[in-house]
Parts: sequence; C-alpha cells; structure tokens
Amino acid sequence: MSIKNIIFAVLLLFVPASITAHYLEWDPLVQFALACLAVLPLAAWIGTATEEVAVVVGPTLGGLLNATFGNAAELIIALVALRAGLIGVVKASLTGSIVCNLLLVMGLSMFLGGLRYKEQSFVTVVARTNASAMNLAVVAMLLPAAVNFTSDGIGEPILQKISLFVGIILILVYASTLLFSMKTHRYLYDAGVAEKEETATGEGEHEHKPNLVLWIAVLLTATVFVAIESELLVGTLEEATAQLGLTELFTGVILLPIIGNAAENAAAVSVAVKNKMDLSVSVAMGATMQVALFVAPVLVLAGLYLGQPMDLNFNPFELVAVLVAVFIANSISNDGRSNWFEGILLLATYAVVGVAFFFHPVIVEGLG
Repeated sequence: MSIKNIIFAVLLLFVPASITAHYLEWDPLVQFALACLAVLPLAAWIGTATEEVAVVVGPTLGGLLNATFGNAAELIIALVALRAGLIGVVKASLTGSIVCNLLLVMGLSMFLGGLRYKEQSFVTVVARTNASAMNLAVVAMLLPAAVNFTSDGIGEPILQKISLFVGIILILVYASTLLFSMKTHRYLYDAGVAEKEETATGEGEHEHKPNLVLWIAVLLTATVFVAIESELLVGTLEEATAQLGLTELFTGVILLPIIGNAAENAAAVSVAVKNKMDLSVSVAMGATMQVALFVAPVLVLAGLYLGQPMDLNFNPFELVAVLVAVFIANSISNDGRSNWFEGILLLATYAVVGVAFFFHPVIVEGLG
C-alpha cells in the first residue's frame, strides 16, 4: 500500500467519529467539522478505486468511469442539499467549484510546480478544447439570468423550462466531449494518459493487476458513506455557518467546493510538482467541464424528480466570479507554458474573489 493510501486510511477514522458525534448530539459546529473531514478521505478513496478499476476495464470504460465518478462526492453533497431545499447553496457550490478548479487548483499547481521547474509546458490543443467547452458553459449559465433580467414579469416555470432545455443540451455536449477525448481524438490525450499510468505504476515499477472485485467494493462502500456524511454535513450546515459567522453564499461558493474536490485538487497539485503539467491542467480543466456540462444539468433534472425545481438563473455576482475565473485561466493557459508567477496571479485572483464573497451580504435562496 502506498503512503498516500495509508494516509487516506488513517483519515477514515473521522467517519466513525462523525457518526458518533451525530448520535450523541454534539455541538452542530463539531458535527459539521467532523463531517467535512470525513468526506475528504472518502472522496479520495472513490478517486483511487476508480483509477484502479479503470486499469482493469481498459481506457474506454475507464474513461467513462472516471467521467462518472470524477465529481461523485461533490454531486452527492449537492443532491442531499437539493433534497433539503437548499437550492441557493447548491447553485453557489456549482459556481464555486468552477472558480476553485480554475483559480485555486491551477494556481497551486503552477506555483508549486514552478518553484521546482523554471518553466513547465502542456499540450495547448487540449487546453484550447477545454477552454472552448468552458466558454459554452459560461454562455449557458449567463443566458437564463439574462432572460430573467431583461424580461418583466417572467415566471419561475419559464426559467425552469429554459434551464431544462439548456441542461439537456449541455449533457449532449458533455457526451460529445467524452466521444472526442476517448474515441475520435484520443491521440491528443495520450500524453496525459501515459503520465497517469506511469504515476500509478510507480514510475518504472512493474505493472500491477488490481483486484477488480476489491476495488469495486471500495468504490461502492465509499460512495455509500459519502452519502451518509453528506446528510450529516447538510443537516448541520445552517447552524454551523451561523456559529462561524459565515454567510451562506460564502459557504456555498468557497467552503463546500474545497471539501468536495479536495482529493482531486491534491492529485492535480501532486502531479504538477512531478513536472507533469499536462496531467495537472487536464485534471483541473476536466473537473471544471464536468461540473458545468454534467453536474449542473443533472441537478436540474434531479430537482424535478425530488420536487425541488432548480433553474440555472445564478446570482449575478456568482456569474461575475465565473467570468473572471474562465477569462484569466484561459489567458494564462493559452500559450501552453506556465511558471510560478502565473500561479501567483491565479491564487491572487482566487483570494480577491474569496474576500469579496466573504463580505458579500447576499442571503442565498434556501437558507437564512
């Protein structure tokens, strides 16, 4: 077992601690903190199990599996919050995840990688393709808000219909990106796949054959416990944020995305430090696309099923943050090269955005 997996195994102690805190009715803030800490190793184990299963089932099914479970923890937390009627928090977590991946994750990757290597490079074709998909996602997020802003007396049912059709289109685009990356233009992504396989086998060690049954069991078990911990986290969210003095908007945009994406974020930074910036950028941008093109539309559809209709009419300030994140990330990644200073620029932008959300007085829908 690798050092990484040993650390994840130790962190699993937070899972029984969190469940115990719930049944003993400890302070809501303590319950919330333990649930957040418990989600971190569970999300990491989902990612590890997905990668191990992908080694056995092959690149096509493995890619589809990664695409499905890549944001599993975040999706489950959002579904639980949606079922609880915290629609505004769900929307905030979606925009926050995009901002987090493009600014915090890419920023840390470029900064820490740049400290070890003067300049790092990555495939510009893949970066441009991802950037184009993100631009589409931004347009899709902007249009419902624009319709609402420019139309007098438009009702919620109309916004939900617009969001439903937009969501279906985004899911079709997401399916097209999977076809593009795993089938018709797979050669463009071969470098990143090779690096990932090399990292998984210990850079030069003999190739191992994972135990498929074991890792499927790990994947399913971790997913079930993420669902349990998500219930505990969402159940104490309102009281915990009140005790911390945080607004619901800040919690949704900044706190929840960091928790839900922690394992994937750590992986992106880790490979960047190993001078595998191709893979790091692919992870960060791929996670962003998955949120915008898959997770958001799925939540719109799930809202109808759960009786908690959700639209894509986002808070204008959240849209500004997404526009800023996409613009600066695209401009920095456009030349296919990175250094520590560009990482600083991304991190500084994230810090500015975080400060703005911290002091923003907006009370989001579903709480307050």
